[in-house]
Amino acid sequence: MPDNADREPRRVTIRLPDPDDPVARVTETDAAQYAMRYPYMVVRGPLFGVAEQRPGDAPGWRLCSDMDSGMPQDARDALNSQLWFTARDKVRDREQRRRLLDAVAVLEREPVDEVRVGDVRHRIVRADEFTRTDGRRPEPPRPTDPDSDGWEDEDVPSRTEGFVIDPRAATGPAEALLRMALKEYAYSSPRFPRQVLDDSAAAVVSHPDVVMLPPAFRVLEQHEKSWEMVGCQHATPQQARRLLADFLTNEHGFPPPIGPPKADAAACRRAADAYRRRRRGNEVEVCGRKFVIVRVERTMRIGAEGPETPRPSDVDDYGPSQIHPTMDADGTVTPN
Repeated sequence: MPDNADREPRRVTIRLPDPDDPVARVTETDAAQYAMRYPYMVVRGPLFGVAEQRPGDAPGWRLCSDMDSGMPQDARDALNSQLWFTARDKVRDREQRRRLLDAVAVLEREPVDEVRVGDVRHRIVRADEFTRTDGRRPEPPRPTDPDSDGWEDEDVPSRTEGFVIDPRAATGPAEALLRMALKEYAYSSPRFPRQVLDDSAAAVVSHPDVVMLPPAFRVLEQHEKSWEMVGCQHATPQQARRLLADFLTNEHGFPPPIGPPKADAAACRRAADAYRRRRRGNEVEVCGRKFVIVRVERTMRIGAEGPETPRPSDVDDYGPSQIHPTMDADGTVTPN
């Protein structure tokens, strides 16, 4: 067990923007201005994903997913699939395939948060998602966030998958201040059960370092006292805008009550057409409903043994199971 010294948080290394780099200067200015304009943080809850540590990477870890699973078991199943398809499609060595399938077998039986395949560690990791707000509405995308203008589907590379989890990496002043502020942050709202509050407080001690993941973007619908998510998170604001336009026209078959009511279909289609004519619009109101594009941030806690795994109070709706056909060490797949 690491002693207290091992759990001491590292100093945050601040990288000052190059005075000759206009992009860095504008990005830092945006970050400072938006932090003042949207000073409050609303925590939505945890997200889960998969990270790996390979020989030579220690103590660093690299994300292998988009960190968009809502439950730990979702991430375990994603790891199960990752290892199974690697065994089927990418491995020619019988012994290596056997090691991969042994790890798959463990994930089929037990809700484990780490498996080893040879000298590679695979871990289920946890992050908290939060949105900044000014007290009335969530923060929209910033002008310096990576973005585009097209309405056709485009292949946007993930900014999260492949991200190196390194609390020692230098960062700009705005992110450094945020990380320092979040080091001591723990859940405090009475809406959380006692075990959730206790686990959050314990994580501040056991995982004292904080890393900010790349921001993501979502569609939210406003209700009387809350905001409801529509769909999943996206790497760019324009991806979220495309989701909103498709949602309004029900082009991807959103089931009720997620999709627009049938009685509002014509009005929603007109609103979607008008929305597509705008450049980088971040708000739509139609038939008494209000939708916005928002920027979300995700923070991950790091301890002496690496990124935080799911907490005891994190909820799963289901457990492990076999999700792929049986495969032997020769790569022969037997349908179940």
